[in-house]
Amino acid sequence: MDHSESEHLRFLDATCVTERLPFTVRIARSDEDLAKAVSIRHSAYSRHLPRLAYKLKEPEAYDQDPSCVVFLAESRLDGSPLGTIRVHSARSGRLPLEQSVDLPQWLKSQSRAEATRLGVIDAGVGRVVKHVLFKAYFSYCLLAGIDWLVIAARPPLDRQYRSLLFHDLFEDHRPVPMHHAGGIAHHVLAFEVRTAEARWAEAQHPLYDFIVRTHHPDLAISPPLDQHGERAAQRPSEAYPGSAMRVSRPFRQAA
Repeated sequence: MDHSESEHLRFLDATCVTERLPFTVRIARSDEDLAKAVSIRHSAYSRHLPRLAYKLKEPEAYDQDPSCVVFLAESRLDGSPLGTIRVHSARSGRLPLEQSVDLPQWLKSQSRAEATRLGVIDAGVGRVVKHVLFKAYFSYCLLAGIDWLVIAARPPLDRQYRSLLFHDLFEDHRPVPMHHAGGIAHHVLAFEVRTAEARWAEAQHPLYDFIVRTHHPDLAISPPLDQHGERAAQRPSEAYPGSAMRVSRPFRQAA
């Protein structure tokens, strides 16, 4: 650790708070991890979209795609699954929603990532789990240098993303049937990563401190590998100066 990074971490300690959670959030690494994610995904979709949930009893091809990561929230008490979200990167290829809609040309030239298959436990802690899973999505993309978050959200869930300052990609705000969501109409929303902190601060967003100014040791994030097998991450001081965004140690699979 060089002097500048040491000074930065001391600044973090002085200006940010650390908060422990009753659960952990990490990237699913094993078949057992993925099975937990699939179980909570299926359970969550069964409550609202039973026809689609029927197709989600088993892992999907995207779950094994190298351009995707699956985040898993687990209880610290007993290890039971509490929530999951899958993040797709479009550094090469297309996002799932691009099977159903033609994105604006300006966005096609930007790096972008889509979150899909969000599911949380139907209990009191589920709301906090959802917030931390969004923080995982945002932080992962921030540290990986992604320009834009793009999501497809069905009504009324689109209101949750609008409240986070996502905006409609299309002026008529039209919902679009999504192939990867069983043909159900979704709004297509986008969010610029680089300007997020300033916009949340200006809006005095209630989740600003939680996402930007709070370090959660129970949230482990590892950005994707680049073409050389190295982590495509910025150093913490290059993300948001004075923020609590920290990247976890690189994961190395056993030979």
